[in-house]
Amino acid sequence: MNNLRLPGIPLLLFGLLAACGPQSRQPDQRANRKDSISAPPLVFQLEKLVDGLYAPTALENAHDGTGRLFVAQQAGQILIIKNGRLVKEPFLNIRSKLPKMENKWMDTGILGFAFHPDYRNNGRFFVHYSAPSARKGFDHKSVLAEFRTSADNPDRANPEGKVLLEVEQPEPNHNGGNMVFDRQGYLYIGFGDGGGQGDQHGQYGNGQNLNQLLGKILRLDVDHGSPYQVPADNPFVGKEGRDEIWSYGMRMPWRLSFDPATDQLFCGDVGQAAYEEVDIIEKGKNYGWRAMEGTHPYDTALHEKGGDFALPIHEYHHSVGVSVTGGHVYRGGQYPALQGKYVFADWAFKVFYLEKNARQQWEAHDCRFEGKEDNTFPFRINSFGLDEAGEMYLVTQDSIGAISPTGVVYKLGLANRPGS
Repeated sequence: MNNLRLPGIPLLLFGLLAACGPQSRQPDQRANRKDSISAPPLVFQLEKLVDGLYAPTALENAHDGTGRLFVAQQAGQILIIKNGRLVKEPFLNIRSKLPKMENKWMDTGILGFAFHPDYRNNGRFFVHYSAPSARKGFDHKSVLAEFRTSADNPDRANPEGKVLLEVEQPEPNHNGGNMVFDRQGYLYIGFGDGGGQGDQHGQYGNGQNLNQLLGKILRLDVDHGSPYQVPADNPFVGKEGRDEIWSYGMRMPWRLSFDPATDQLFCGDVGQAAYEEVDIIEKGKNYGWRAMEGTHPYDTALHEKGGDFALPIHEYHHSVGVSVTGGHVYRGGQYPALQGKYVFADWAFKVFYLEKNARQQWEAHDCRFEGKEDNTFPFRINSFGLDEAGEMYLVTQDSIGAISPTGVVYKLGLANRPGS
C-alpha cells in the first residue's frame, strides 16, 4: 500500500531569478511584497588549493584538530589534503566495491561521507557509495557503510568497512548525496527518488510513498543497535511508514548542511523540468515531489489531491541554471560580511548566496568574482566544503566523467571586505 500524505495548500506565485543583483526570494506568505537589501556588493576571490583530481564529489574535515581536509573522488577514493598538498596514497580506496566507472556523466560512485562527531577518539567515519545489485530489475544499490581509521596510521583507513544500510536503485540516477551529523550525534542522509524522469515509481512516486526510503531524508542513530537504531523521536515511529524517515517528498537531495549557529538543516534539492530549490529540512515535513517542483505543480492530478507541503526558501528557473549544488551557511572568522549567508551554486557555472532581508525573508544574490562582472564560474561546481575554522571551499571539475583529472578545490574568500 502506498502511504500518501497530501493535505491541501494554496498555489503561490513567485518571481524568477533576475540575471544579476538581488534575485527572487520566498515571499512573505501574508503579502507578496519584495523588499530589497541595501548592502554593498560582495566580490569573491578564489585561491586554488589542489588540482588534478578525478571527479571530486565531496570535501570534509575530520574536526580532529589536525587541519587535514579530505576529498572524495567519484570512482572510489578519499584523499587527504595536508598542509595544502595532496597526500600521495589514498586515505580510503573502495574502487573494487563500486560499479564500473566510465568517462561520461554518471550518478554513481562515492557520493558523500561524514566523520563521526567523536572521530578524534573513535576513528569512525561513514561513506555513501554505489554498488552493483544482484537483484533483477534494479540498476544498482546505494550503500551506507561505516569505516575505521587505522590504529597505526591516521592517514589510512581500513577498506573493509561495515554495511549499515542498502537501498536498491531502480534507475542509474538520483541516488542522493552527502551525510551530516546533528548535535545529538544522529546521522542524516538523503536519498533521491529512484531516478528516471518524473518519479514514475508506483501510483504516487517514491517521494510520496512513506513505505519507501527513496525520495527521503533519513535520521539514524549509528551509535546504538545493529546495524543502527532509529531515534525514538523520529516522526513516523509508531505510525504507518518507515521509522528511519525524517522528511519526504525529495527528488534529488544532493547536498545537506547544518547551520552551526541555528541548527537549521539546509538542502539543495535538484529539480526536474523547470525549477531548482533550496529547502530548510524539518521533522516530518513533506517537500512536495512529485506533486510539486519547487512552488509549482508538477503532477497536476496528484497536486489537485491537495497537500500540506513545505515550500522552499528559494527557487530559481532553468533559464538561470540546471542543477542546484547545496552549500553552507558561513560561520567562519575571516569574513564578517559573509556571516549568516548561505552560499550555494548551480552545477552549470554559477554561485549565489542567500541572506535574510529586513522582513526575515530569504533573498538571493549573485556571487560576483574578482575581475568579472557577473557570477559565472569557469568550472562545474560539484560541492562545497568547510575546514575546521569554518572557512569555505568549492569542489569543481572541468569535464564530465569520473576518470578525467580535471578536478580542482578552491578556497573561497572575499576580494572586498565590507563589514570586516
